[in-house]
Amino acid sequence: MNDWSVDLRPRPAFMAAARERRLWDGVIESTKSAQERGCDPLLWAVQLSSGLNSAGVSLPSTELADLLVSHICWANNVPITWKFLEKALAMRIVPPLYVLALLSTRVIPGRWSHPAGYRLYMELLKRHAFSYIHQINCSDYEKIMKSIDGILHLSQIFTLQASEPGILVVELVFAIVWQLLDASLADEGLLDFTPEKKSRWLTGTQDIEMDSHDYSNGKIMECRDRMCKCNTILAVELIGEFFKNKVTSKVLCLARRNMSSHWNCFIQHMQLLAASSSALRSSKNIAPEDLLQLTSDKRTELSQVWNTSSPKQFLAVMAGSLVSSAGRCHGTSHSALWLPFDLFLEDTLDPSRVTATSAIETLTDLAKALQAVNQATWHDTFLALWIAALRLIQREGDSREGPVPRLDTCLCILLSITTIVFLNIIEEDEAGLVYETESSAISQRKVKHISGGNCRRDLVSSLQQLADYEDLLSPPLTVISVANQAAAKAMMFLSGMTIGSGYFDGMSLNELPMDCSGNMRHLIVEACIARNLLDTSAYSWPGYVKGHINQIHHTVSGQMPGWSSLMKGSPLTPSLVNILVSTPASSLAEIEKIYELAVTGSNDEKIYAASILCGASLTRGWNIQELTVLLITKLLSPPVPADYSGGESHLISYASFLNALIIGISSVDCVQIFSLLGVVPQLAGALMPICEVFGSCAPKVLWTLATGEEISSHGVFSNAFTLLLKLWRFDRPPVEHVSGEVAPVGSHPTPEYLLLLCNSQLASYASTPKDQHKSKRLLKLASPSSTEPIFMDSFPKLKQWYRQHQECIVSILSGLVHGSSVHQIADLILNMMFKKVGRGSQPLTPATSGSSSSSGPVTEDSALRLELPAWDILEAVPYVLDATLTACAHGRLSPRELVTGLKVLADFLPASMATIVSYFSAEVTRGIWKPASMNGTDWPSPAANLSMVEQQIKNILAGTGVEVPSLDAGRNSQATLPLPLAALVSLTITYKLDRATERLLFLIGPALHALASSCPWPCMPIISSLWAQKVKRWSDFLIYSASHAVFQHNRDAVEQLLRRCFMCTLGLDSSLTSSNGGVGALLGHGFVSHFSSGISAVAPGMLYLQVHRSVRNVMFTTKEIVVLLMHSVKHIASCGLCKPNKFKKTKHGMRYGQVSLATAMTRVKLAASLGASLVWITGGLSLVQSLIKETLPSWFLSVHESEAEVGESSGMVPMLRGCALAYFAVLSGAFAWGVDSSSPVSRRRQNILGGHLEFLASALDGKITLGCDWTTWRAYVSGFVSLMVGCTPAWMLEVDVEVLKRVSKGLRRWNEEELALALLGIGGVGAMGAAAEMIIESER
Repeated sequence: MNDWSVDLRPRPAFMAAARERRLWDGVIESTKSAQERGCDPLLWAVQLSSGLNSAGVSLPSTELADLLVSHICWANNVPITWKFLEKALAMRIVPPLYVLALLSTRVIPGRWSHPAGYRLYMELLKRHAFSYIHQINCSDYEKIMKSIDGILHLSQIFTLQASEPGILVVELVFAIVWQLLDASLADEGLLDFTPEKKSRWLTGTQDIEMDSHDYSNGKIMECRDRMCKCNTILAVELIGEFFKNKVTSKVLCLARRNMSSHWNCFIQHMQLLAASSSALRSSKNIAPEDLLQLTSDKRTELSQVWNTSSPKQFLAVMAGSLVSSAGRCHGTSHSALWLPFDLFLEDTLDPSRVTATSAIETLTDLAKALQAVNQATWHDTFLALWIAALRLIQREGDSREGPVPRLDTCLCILLSITTIVFLNIIEEDEAGLVYETESSAISQRKVKHISGGNCRRDLVSSLQQLADYEDLLSPPLTVISVANQAAAKAMMFLSGMTIGSGYFDGMSLNELPMDCSGNMRHLIVEACIARNLLDTSAYSWPGYVKGHINQIHHTVSGQMPGWSSLMKGSPLTPSLVNILVSTPASSLAEIEKIYELAVTGSNDEKIYAASILCGASLTRGWNIQELTVLLITKLLSPPVPADYSGGESHLISYASFLNALIIGISSVDCVQIFSLLGVVPQLAGALMPICEVFGSCAPKVLWTLATGEEISSHGVFSNAFTLLLKLWRFDRPPVEHVSGEVAPVGSHPTPEYLLLLCNSQLASYASTPKDQHKSKRLLKLASPSSTEPIFMDSFPKLKQWYRQHQECIVSILSGLVHGSSVHQIADLILNMMFKKVGRGSQPLTPATSGSSSSSGPVTEDSALRLELPAWDILEAVPYVLDATLTACAHGRLSPRELVTGLKVLADFLPASMATIVSYFSAEVTRGIWKPASMNGTDWPSPAANLSMVEQQIKNILAGTGVEVPSLDAGRNSQATLPLPLAALVSLTITYKLDRATERLLFLIGPALHALASSCPWPCMPIISSLWAQKVKRWSDFLIYSASHAVFQHNRDAVEQLLRRCFMCTLGLDSSLTSSNGGVGALLGHGFVSHFSSGISAVAPGMLYLQVHRSVRNVMFTTKEIVVLLMHSVKHIASCGLCKPNKFKKTKHGMRYGQVSLATAMTRVKLAASLGASLVWITGGLSLVQSLIKETLPSWFLSVHESEAEVGESSGMVPMLRGCALAYFAVLSGAFAWGVDSSSPVSRRRQNILGGHLEFLASALDGKITLGCDWTTWRAYVSGFVSLMVGCTPAWMLEVDVEVLKRVSKGLRRWNEEELALALLGIGGVGAMGAAAEMIIESER
């Protein structure tokens, strides 16, 4: 033992402290002695190590590091002491990271007075700051890192609560680089140009010994300056080395991802250095652009780090982009991988699908999901969505004639919804750019506007490329003139002509002063210009304008009164109103002018304004459509006048105006437009007070409409109530509540749910929007007059009716008290309904027992005595219906008399039709009524065309590829319907088809269809036959709709239809629409009538989108889709794409036999994309979550039959199956949750995704025994994790860190090192420490 060695074995505390002091004093004395003698550093280090070991000191020692650094700085700042320190580091007597941390606090602040020390410090960095493997394996690793944190205050500076040693390693590396950066900026006088004007690191004693050195000698001063400049250059180069080094670059990736605010500040300093540093420009080893490239976001993404490993091959073959071929049939090219767009858009056209959420939000999330998972550019994504929306219009252009118009909805999707989606995406992109620009240290000023980022440029390029798809750009007949006007506008603009806002008002094609031909692209460009997505430079695109201009004055005025006349102050006259109703407004100013008239004008002007707002500006004012629906909704809730003092509601004085608005928006296409724009909750919130007020008024006051007709409170109430019922799934049959089958996943919108969403939307107006950029479009004019929440309790009459409606569904009618007001009103209604029947001594009356009995004679003034509030009448209607149905069943009332009476009731109070539908539907499901014989005597007969209808249904199914047993097997020759259903359908066919009854039929039709579909076969064909006899031009539509009922009764038919969807999409069945597969084969060209004989074949995807809401057991659908996906993979592998040869790697990528693996994987991806789309569309969020939580784990646990198919024995099929399931799962989740956290539904993601990863982790840990093929399992796990890392990294921030660590360990056991690291890298701060340690361990 040396003379300074002291035994540190356990002693009393005061004795141990004294001996420890003597030990370290001896170390200093020995070091000084060795320093004076010029002792060999190696000998010194060996003796020191031996002595400390003998003294029981644990090595490496932080105490010794403190001692040596304090000894050097700065009393012994001589070369030999630095050599001593280097040997101590090399022999691991002192911890390197701890020493570097200590030196950084002494050397960097004193670098100008001690440039040699700074240079030596950087040399130590080169040797010890790039290798950490031994340091993290040290027994005192955690203690040493905590000591470093105490020195540099890393946790405090970086504000990270977690103090794991791995996290501290990341902070330390980041701090070292940042120290060098700020030191370099300070050396060149650039630190003052940073926002902070100082460094968070360069604190402490600054050159305290400057005066003790003799710098009066010029040569010494020059030498010091030269050394300082060299040090600055070396520091800059050393920064580059940190970003080049394999280990430290990955560690800095973690810092960038998990400490973004600090990283942004760091990058600002780095950009300043690159822009202004003379030292950087003087370096021979690194250039400014190289340094910026090394520190760019792309280079510091962990996903780039692991792209050289096997997951790269997975993503490469799974990624797709648009190719030049497009049109109606794209085959299995990469463009077909965008088919979720087509499926979603086609599904939104379902008139029964009145959604409470905005299609804009859903489509925005869908676009983000497909862009991420397909690894595509925004150019490809934008172009794919344009093409999908154009295909939608092309399919609708040849559609069947029927009661449900869809063209205006299609045009709304293309020209309004899609452009707003792109606006959201571009504004989000540019908001990020603005933020970065505003926070830039170089600009030193805030930037209010930027010209645009990559998204905007991609939109422009996508629109330019859209010209290549001429077959998709042909406008429908009704839009040709508008397209020609859009082309003419561009032509005139390029000619320098001034175009008045009303120049095209009322003009026909023949009146245009030029030869021009417009198409859908011209309308798209105009829609984009109107929303500032483009400017008029688009008019100059090559080929945009075709034709030539005839002679015309350079300043043209309006051709006839129109919007230009209104803006110039012309009063609203009937002729001008007719023009404005039929011509959409072209600007916000015009629609705002009408709104002002609706608010401040006279009574006549208000009604005129209501008609104009609900006219063409609503249905085809694509550039201002979202504002129009908001203004209409706002007008439905007029504020209470300041001077109002009446006892009744102020809404009464607005009766005529409110009624005009309600009638104007009650058509099918208008309701769909409100639904697409997400305004249904607010519309419901506006209608409920109207229903409450007018339903509580007796019809004693009449208001005169613009047509001269008079309307009472009953009429206003009925119109508002009927529209309100369309906004929630009132049409769903009660059978869903009582049958044993599983109801469709997800609750249907209810009044309470609509109010909940309405209140959420109102709250968003009241609070500052999270995304400030999105609020700019929501003009103050369109914000609601009140943002107070609305509750169902505010509408007691509506709430009472809704409770009665639900009671009628679930139980037999009861509770009527004899002599009560309800009983008396029911008597009055019956007397009114059957006063012409002349029952004499056997009148009808509701009985308290639920059956019919006798009462007094019928009075003639029943209608006069029924001047009661509508709510009171509706409360009695179920008892009236019970009495009439019972009387008819017992022969006391003939079917004709029953239907006539029902018609009288519905004509008296149209709102009662809702109760009629609800009650009769409930009674059908109870099955207590004997069938009604549809024999043409008592009830209308379908015999004239029933056999033809059934044959056409068989033809439709056969043409689609669905074979079912004989549909008429086992039924009697006599057509029958349940009595309530017979009464309901007989009632409906008594109505004339006019605009007045259209609104009522729109309510009844879906309910009647849903009810008939749930009844035994052939109820649906019978009803279709009866309606086809009434409206022959709707025959094909009615027959096609009737064919949907087959799938509700036959599960095997659903399975066959799904199989056809997969086969057609993949091009695996040449007997169907197209052997090329893709979107065209799946969706065809829409529903087309009269091809050869009868109805043409319907594409399977189109038919499935029509029937999937009728399939109650959606869990069966999900399982069947998984099975079909696996079968599809087998077909792909066996149809000649993949031969049973070994993999071969060529310059074009991996190949399997003669066809590349990418080719097979493209089809696999297409099949998985179809499956994910069908699951999401069928059951929405709930079904996707069930898929991931239950269906997929169950599939992996189950044992599947192993068939010796081609390629399967060699692992090709199992591998492809795993890849397919991975893509299927991730894409399903992306559809339902979104790829980021911007969507409200993303909050539902954490539990389900965390549970699935827990399942993966448990299986990887060996805690779960799997039944599936091991190759399939491995491909699934690797693919699933790869896709999440590369496409949905935000998901991992919500998963428990310990679960991520377990999955990562399992991947490492599979030698998937880089993928395991990437998973931890996106796991947030909690996983950052484990990721850093994994990076370091990769040094081995």
